[in-house]
Amino acid sequence: MSRTTFFEVKILDAKTKEQLCFLDKVEPHSTTGDIKNLFHKSYPQWYPARQALKLDPKEKSLRDDEILQNLPVGTSATFYFRDLGPQFGWTMVFLAECVGALLTYLLFYFRVPYIYSHRFVSTSSPHPVVMLACACHSFHYGKRLIETIFVHRFSHGTMPLRTIIRNCAYYWGFSAWLAYYINHPLYTPPSYGDVQVHYALVLFVMCEIGNFSIHLTLNNLRGDGSRGRRFPVPTKNPFTWLFYFVSCPNYTYEVGSWVSFSIMTQCLPVALYTLLGFLQMTIWAKGKHRAYSREFKDYPTNRTAIIPLIL
Repeated sequence: MSRTTFFEVKILDAKTKEQLCFLDKVEPHSTTGDIKNLFHKSYPQWYPARQALKLDPKEKSLRDDEILQNLPVGTSATFYFRDLGPQFGWTMVFLAECVGALLTYLLFYFRVPYIYSHRFVSTSSPHPVVMLACACHSFHYGKRLIETIFVHRFSHGTMPLRTIIRNCAYYWGFSAWLAYYINHPLYTPPSYGDVQVHYALVLFVMCEIGNFSIHLTLNNLRGDGSRGRRFPVPTKNPFTWLFYFVSCPNYTYEVGSWVSFSIMTQCLPVALYTLLGFLQMTIWAKGKHRAYSREFKDYPTNRTAIIPLIL
């Protein structure tokens, strides 16, 4: 009967190299996550999500699922610890981003004091497209709030406070910038009038429905109780048929919503926000597409990342 070889683990501060903790008789099958939990017992202020453990201060942080005996260390392992700062769950992150963007826009729509000239305080725009734009913007972020609470399934991952502040500044700031011009007393309606607005509205509604349909499909894929990971495929819902062509149709529909909102309002800041969003979502979609292709040998080769047949 073979004897189990235990590990000794030292945890040092990544900056000062000072020893923070010594763990004796650590099981060889222990994961990085297990070591974080043991470290947390000695330092309650550093809960596992707040910890970054590395084998070298200049290297990447180890994943929580990496097994101790598979790491390039001997039976005496040294880890370097870095404090990631306060962490918040993804649900909280999404709620903060969406609620802030929603309320910020409404401040401009209702023309609260100190935004425009005092003679326009609490007045409303005579252009119907302004009210329609507010309804579409509110619907978009209201839908995202509902999805965050009832649809999305978040892992136990977290986000650092500084990143949340940056993200909120992005969403809230752009929401204020868009709203300032769309609700401005000198705002002029689109060049082609109601025809342009109505066509854009139809496209907006279709993209919002499509985006919601994709999120439901992804939610059902994770929650159907089947074993093993699977890649998403089209269902009987026609809005999911975009899965035949792209890996991330949720981003395709999201971009479509903002393109239609840009056409509806004919507002340059909206178009710039749409372009920035498209560039970021393209990066996310390409990453997801590569991950699917690597993980699944039977992944459809005709799919692109975000734009059918192109990108």
